Amino acid sequence: MKMSEGMNYAPKGKPAPVVKPGEFVFSAVRLDHGHIYGMTNALTEAGGTLKYVWDPDPKKVEKFLETYPQAKVARCEAEALEDRETHMIAGAAITSERCALGLRAMAAGKDYFTDKAPFTTLDQLASAKKMVEETRKKYMVYYSERLHVEGAILAGYMIDQGEIGKVIHVEGFGPHRLGAAWRPKWFFEKEKYGGILCDIGSHQIEQYLAFAGEEDARVDFSRIGNYHNPDHPELDDFGDCSITGKNGTTNYFRVDWFTPDGLRTWGDGRTIILGTEGYIEIRKFIDVATESGAGNQVILVNGKGEKKIDATGITGYPFFGQLILDCLNRTENAMTQAHAFKAAELCLQAQAQAVVVK
Repeated sequence: MKMSEGMNYAPKGKPAPVVKPGEFVFSAVRLDHGHIYGMTNALTEAGGTLKYVWDPDPKKVEKFLETYPQAKVARCEAEALEDRETHMIAGAAITSERCALGLRAMAAGKDYFTDKAPFTTLDQLASAKKMVEETRKKYMVYYSERLHVEGAILAGYMIDQGEIGKVIHVEGFGPHRLGAAWRPKWFFEKEKYGGILCDIGSHQIEQYLAFAGEEDARVDFSRIGNYHNPDHPELDDFGDCSITGKNGTTNYFRVDWFTPDGLRTWGDGRTIILGTEGYIEIRKFIDVATESGAGNQVILVNGKGEKKIDATGITGYPFFGQLILDCLNRTENAMTQAHAFKAAELCLQAQAQAVVVK
């Protein structure tokens, strides 16, 4: 994993299987975004058995097989989707094509696990909701900046244990390194990637809903801009947004493509969670200007005092095992379908109503 490239962020954890080999089979279909590696790592560590891989680009398949030689190359997409042993299709298609793949997967009787953002239009969201209702299959989303970051998982546990009282505000910062030279062409086409608030903003909105315990919210204001990339006029290189939850909690977040080259990782992602009795700060990917630079730093301040904890190796990544069991048992312990869809809906609304700043 190259820590300088967020598109290829693919954490590896300790194996924590919840099923025996062959009890939960999944296939990887569409490899347009490097997050498919993180998704595959997590599912296999949780005991999932990888069966097929398919992408129209044989070079992407060849590269995937270097990491996962156990995968069989499907002759076509349909072979993977229609396989009777396969429980789930995991995919990281071009963003605008993720919904269509999910509809095909669910129609074929499979649960679907997609990279974020799961949609680029509200019409796609509506079609996915309808298909979920008709098939009772799952349309789950890889919101990796909470689900695949131990610092964020530990912060969630602290909130659940009442360490900061009732959460009233969540503030998120999601800077990323652009790396324009190695990005695919579709990354700069708004119709295909959806815009910055739809794309990396989805992480921020999902974690707000999770940390604040909100099931619904409204977008109060949002802004987007292209400050420094005239060669890519459809790119939003900056975006921010303010949200108010149904229960009165608030959220502000900023996302951008301005990570400087001097930073050791692809983005100094941070989250600050304010409660009635304390606050938590998560320094997700790097502890800036320290010798180790280790991420997963969780700072807790409450009535008992101050703590700084390196969460690496403490929590693991429980979402993925829970997701496998949810698929087998038809439960919703990892994430509810309503939560996955609400986060997607809010990021689409934020993008659609954003004021363009220059």
